[in-house]
Amino acid sequence: MFHKPHLYAFADEASSQIDGQITAMLRNKLEGLEIRNVDGQNISDISLEKAKEVKKKLDDNGLICWSIGSPIGKIGIDDHFEQHLDVLRHTLDVAELLGSSHIRMFSFYIPEGKPYELYRNKVLDRLSKMAETAAGRATLCHENEKGIYGDEPHRCLEILTAVPEMVGVFDPANYVQCGYHPEEAYPLLESRTKYLHIKDAFFSDHSVVPAGHGDGHVAEIVRAFVEREEPCMTIEPHLMTFAGLAALEHDGQKTLMGKYVYKDNDASFDAACDALKAILDSAMKES
Repeated sequence: MFHKPHLYAFADEASSQIDGQITAMLRNKLEGLEIRNVDGQNISDISLEKAKEVKKKLDDNGLICWSIGSPIGKIGIDDHFEQHLDVLRHTLDVAELLGSSHIRMFSFYIPEGKPYELYRNKVLDRLSKMAETAAGRATLCHENEKGIYGDEPHRCLEILTAVPEMVGVFDPANYVQCGYHPEEAYPLLESRTKYLHIKDAFFSDHSVVPAGHGDGHVAEIVRAFVEREEPCMTIEPHLMTFAGLAALEHDGQKTLMGKYVYKDNDASFDAACDALKAILDSAMKES
């Protein structure tokens, strides 16, 4: 049975400024944003006063902050952890002021060339401490990401089993770019997946393309996901270079934007929204 999903976006890919992000969300009839960068700052770095200002602008336009697209856990597994917990505590304060109970996060970069299994206990211990820190304030939502411990489907399941307070964010394109098949990963992680990141890519060159145009089986996964009640999805275009993209890449990695060409960030953002809506229209007709 088809359930109309709640649609959000990383609107910093349309504009670095919150006013431009709001314009892009309203233009595409989205409910709100997964906030990542705003007015030149990462969301985990903004002041509490700035968070109040952003919340008022969202409220004035009938929009919500669905999730905090934080960089929490996007550090090396051997980096200073207590300092990172302080960043999480501040992010929790920001989340409360923005009215969000979800924080997107990661499971630490593993040293290149080292067996992931060597770091299993350290990763799970740190994630458990992060979940304890967030308890009663927000749900930590783990995203599969290139180069982190949870870049592989079975390790994602291992994390969510070992730290049951956490839930999953399922990103098909990230699995493709890591060499895994999203259509095989989804059934494994479906019951622990809180929401989807809508992004697609090719196996051949890892370039990002509009949803449904790559190897991520995005349409198939979306059709399965909308059978659940209250499905939620965040559109993550990655179809053009945008302010803040370099900070998301690890050790010089570059996301290829592929063969799709757009005149500006607004156009690429709209194209990403249109691609998902086309998939949803087809799914609704089939139901």
